[in-house]
Amino acid sequence: MSNDMYSVEQVAELLGLHVRTVRGYIRAGRLRAARIGKQYRISRADLDALTGRPAPAPPTGAPALEVSSIVQVDGVDRAAADRLATLVLAGVNTGHDPTRPLRVQTVHDEERHRMKIIVLGDAAATAELLRLLDAVLQGGNGLLAGEVRDA
Repeated sequence: MSNDMYSVEQVAELLGLHVRTVRGYIRAGRLRAARIGKQYRISRADLDALTGRPAPAPPTGAPALEVSSIVQVDGVDRAAADRLATLVLAGVNTGHDPTRPLRVQTVHDEERHRMKIIVLGDAAATAELLRLLDAVLQGGNGLLAGEVRDA
């Protein structure tokens, strides 16, 4: 919120009104003003409230941070791509802050046996998802080859 203060004359000029009209708004309560001595002073926030302009939102906490990542996985057939997509979407839908969701899109190119995973969202949640992908792809656990056995 700005700390700018305006006189009645300045407000009248800004709004293209007569000075008496602005004073009438103050007396009627349509425009809030502080009386200092014999003069009125109008804050920027009160002027914005009169004109219907929203006051700028104060910064809250840390600045918004969003990450976009594209992961390419080669040598993946359709069945493995489906299993990997299911795993990724399950990882996205569990344990994250619902106010900052991850958005994930998966695409499989059958001709090239290539899968792309596009991730948009919070940096920490994206990092967790990438660690999960790394563990699955580098783990040699047979998940992509369809060799998973029941325990």
